[in-house]
Amino acid sequence: MTPLLNNTDKLQLILKSLPHKPGVYQYFDEEGNIIYIGKAINLKKRVSSYFNRDTSQSGKVMVMVRRINEIRHIVVETEIDALLLENNLIKKYQPRYNVMLKDDKTFPWICIKNEPFPRIFPTRNVVKDGSTYLGPYASVRMMRTLLDLVRQLFQYRNCRLKLTNENIAAKKFKVCLEYHIGNCSGPCEGLQTEEDYNITVKQITEILKGNLNAVIHQLKTMMQQYALEFQFEKAQIIKDKLSLLENYQAKSMVVNASVSNVDVFSVISDESIAFINFIKVVDGAVVQSHTLELKKRLEETNSELLEIAITEIRQRFKSEAAEIIVPLKPSICLPDVRYTVPQKGDKKKLLELSERNAKYFRLEKMKQQELVDPRRHTKRILEKMQKDLGLPELPEHIECFDNSNTQGSYPVAAMVVFRDAKPFKKDYRHFNIKTVEGPNDFASMEEVVYRRYKRLIEEEKPLPQLIVVDGGKGQLSSAVSALQKLDLLDNLPIIGIAKRLEEIYFPGDSIPVYIDKKSETLKIIQHLRDEAHRFGITHHRQKRQKGSMKSELSDIKGIGEKTALLLLKEFKSVKGIREASPERLTEVVGPAKAGIIKAHFAHD
Repeated sequence: MTPLLNNTDKLQLILKSLPHKPGVYQYFDEEGNIIYIGKAINLKKRVSSYFNRDTSQSGKVMVMVRRINEIRHIVVETEIDALLLENNLIKKYQPRYNVMLKDDKTFPWICIKNEPFPRIFPTRNVVKDGSTYLGPYASVRMMRTLLDLVRQLFQYRNCRLKLTNENIAAKKFKVCLEYHIGNCSGPCEGLQTEEDYNITVKQITEILKGNLNAVIHQLKTMMQQYALEFQFEKAQIIKDKLSLLENYQAKSMVVNASVSNVDVFSVISDESIAFINFIKVVDGAVVQSHTLELKKRLEETNSELLEIAITEIRQRFKSEAAEIIVPLKPSICLPDVRYTVPQKGDKKKLLELSERNAKYFRLEKMKQQELVDPRRHTKRILEKMQKDLGLPELPEHIECFDNSNTQGSYPVAAMVVFRDAKPFKKDYRHFNIKTVEGPNDFASMEEVVYRRYKRLIEEEKPLPQLIVVDGGKGQLSSAVSALQKLDLLDNLPIIGIAKRLEEIYFPGDSIPVYIDKKSETLKIIQHLRDEAHRFGITHHRQKRQKGSMKSELSDIKGIGEKTALLLLKEFKSVKGIREASPERLTEVVGPAKAGIIKAHFAHD
């Protein structure tokens, strides 16, 4: 009797029997569900790498590997076959750990119907009936623009009549309004031959594919032929069509026309989502653009994401471009296709255009999410901050401190509060420095931090989940000293942000952390810092202005500090005091002081 094998032994036997051939592998869990599908140039090496304990793997991969109960594989002839098969199987089974295509919309196509005298119309249903489908179009507006263009250029039918030779010969149909207004040449009554109609359809197909130069060349030949035959009216009609087509081409031109028939792919990604933009360029004109959203499952690299997107999009858009412009070279090789990673020139501009499209698409998606579910959007940002800064809980309540002084005069500090990653101005506070003399930012920072949290403790109010200090190691150390005096350091996370390189300092660590300049975490911290600086500078300016005004009034013999403050409170400025009437001054400070003030300003 053959002994029963445990799961590990069973998998090891499968690994030993795998061939050194290209193919697709499938992982199944205990319930028989496919949890992952992958491709490989060498099935044995690739699948075995998942079970190699010496290989450093992410936590997500290790979790997936622990769930594998069975491995199946399909051997194919080439790496390309493996890539296409993997793509089709992922779309069919949608395994849990594979990149998920966030693309559930039915995009529109332009159909050239497989029938006598083909109709040309938009549709969202692709039927395998021999018809030609051009697209899909990510933008309905772009599709409508193209259809409007070909409608202005050419005459073709839009009726549903069955235009067989027998029906036309039997004179079953009559021309309709479309014929009389010049949109159709009347094939239903035999006024246009099928051969002539098919030439028109061929030209329309070339335009819809983006091959404008071929159509322009053909139309110019026709125009010259009509002119030689003295058919000037027909030549003028062709000339008008050429003008329309060349005007459309000029508006579509983005690079040198020598950049012909290329696909452009760019990728931007974060920890969970990637956006891959595709631009198709023919004769220097962008004829298609589409952005694909991918939900990452196993911390896939940008190179892996590009491979997935290139396979999916080139299949979907039926692209056969021989050159693909990319930001980095994927490992997959496509037959008769070369990759270009441009460093400058027109191709670099195209790549930058694609990247901008991907960024705009991501921004638009984020705006939509924020409108539909603002709390979910906020939580995502806070979770990112928590992970980037290693915080024990979500930083829903953040406070930031900044000092302001002019060579030690009028020293003040400001504190701003963010709740759910947004300014909460109701809780902003100003501090006048009380215990520090001279320009000492470190001591001033220690004073205001101590005063702030001593008061919160006394009033039994909730503490923030994060404190941000505007400054480097010195200001942070001062704030840390204040928290230590209050016995709060272990429970209250605090960081400092230095202005020079936007580096982040943590308590007890002299080496700063550099957060990605484009990350939302750094943007929130910068916003906190800038808001605290703005709030502090405004208060400092007001205090300095009042101080100078008070000093000017105190210089008047017989007017003390209290009287000067009273006058400023009442009249707001020295100018207001100067222009006040004797009666109004008397009401505020009495007749004797009113006389002194008027006499002083009279001598100015």
